[in-house]
Amino acid sequence: MTSKNKFTSSLELMGAYILAAFWVLPLLYAFWAAFHYSNDAIHFNIFSPLTLDNFREAWSQAPFLRYGLNTFLLVSFILPGQLLISTLAAYAFVRFKFSGANVAFALVLVQLMITPEILIVQNYVTLSKLGLVDTITGMGLPYVASAFCIFLLRQTFKSIPKELEDAAELEGCSTMGILWKVYVPLATPTFIAFSLVSVSHHWNNFLWPLIISNSVETRPLTVGLGIFGSPETGVDWSIMSAATLISVAPLLIAFLIFQKQFVQSFMQAGIK
Repeated sequence: MTSKNKFTSSLELMGAYILAAFWVLPLLYAFWAAFHYSNDAIHFNIFSPLTLDNFREAWSQAPFLRYGLNTFLLVSFILPGQLLISTLAAYAFVRFKFSGANVAFALVLVQLMITPEILIVQNYVTLSKLGLVDTITGMGLPYVASAFCIFLLRQTFKSIPKELEDAAELEGCSTMGILWKVYVPLATPTFIAFSLVSVSHHWNNFLWPLIISNSVETRPLTVGLGIFGSPETGVDWSIMSAATLISVAPLLIAFLIFQKQFVQSFMQAGIK
C-alpha cells in the first residue's frame, strides 16, 4: 500500500470515528443524566451517586406502557401491509409484461421524491371523512404502500435467475407458488433489511402521529415523550433522559441482540 493510500485510509477512519462520536455522545449523555440526580446531570463527576428514581418518576408521570403498546401496534400494522403489497407489486413488475408497466413503475419512482409531509393535509382530510382520525389504523394507513419497498424488491427479484422460475414451473408451481417458494425465500435479506428500516422509521415518526392522534389510547411513544417534555410543565433533564431511554429501549435492545444479523441483512440486500 502506497503512502497516499495509507493517508487516505487513515483520513477515512478518522472521519468515521468523528461521525460515530457525534452520533453516540447524545446517547451517552442521556445514559449519564438518566442514572444521576438533577444536580449531577451536568457535572461529570464519576463519583456522583447513581439512582433509579428518575425512571420511577418518569414512569409514574406518564403512561409509557400505553404509549409503547400503541407504537408496537402501529408498526405491527404498517410493516405486514408494506411487505404484502410491495411483494405483490414488485412481482407484477418483474413477472408480467403489461401495457403501461414502465409508466406505472415511473409513478412509483416519483413517489420516492415526494416527502410524506407534503401530503399531511390531504391525508388528514381523507381520514377524517373515513372516520379514522385518532385511531391506530388511520395513523398507519398512509404508509401501508411503500414505494421504496416496491423499488427495492423489484430490483432484488430481477436479480433472481430465470432458470429457477422455469424449474419451478416444470415442478407444477402456479404463479403465486413461484412467488412464495422461489422469489420470497431468495429475497429474505431484503425483507429483513427493509423491515429494520421501516420499524425504526415508524417507531421514531413524530409529525404525522402528532397531528392524527388526540388521546392517550392512540398516542405513540414519540408524541407522548414530546408532551412529557413540554416546556410548560418544566424540564428536568434527568427525568427527561430517563423517559427517553424508556422510549428507545426496545430498539436499542433489539439492535444489541441482533446486531450481527442486522449488518448481514444490509450487506446481502445491498443497502448502503
